Amino acid sequence: MPPKRKQQYRHLPAFILLALAEEPIHGGAVLNALSRRMPLFKPDSAAVYRTLQQLEDEAQVVSSWDTSGSGPARRVYRLTQAGWEKLECWRDDIEMRLANLNYFLDRYAEISSHRSRK
Repeated sequence: MPPKRKQQYRHLPAFILLALAEEPIHGGAVLNALSRRMPLFKPDSAAVYRTLQQLEDEAQVVSSWDTSGSGPARRVYRLTQAGWEKLECWRDDIEMRLANLNYFLDRYAEISSHRSRK
């Protein structure tokens, strides 16, 4: 059963903040970084740009226009102090979820092994 689209994007803000923690980059580079680093995670560009706008509205990122290149101007995003703090909250949340999921996997393995011996 494939994940619902909304559930797939639940952690998109966390992954975007993580990408921006490495370096300030433009929205297209964020999408490319996510696609390259997490091939099973397939956010569409509209979701990435909506999330960047939301993060900027919440003052977790700020943007500025980069006109130094030969192509069109690009909006470059970087984390704010609030963004770093939110990234830490995401880390705590993901650690808790991971612990719960590991519990499930461990218990499932134990139950399955008992079941197969019967």
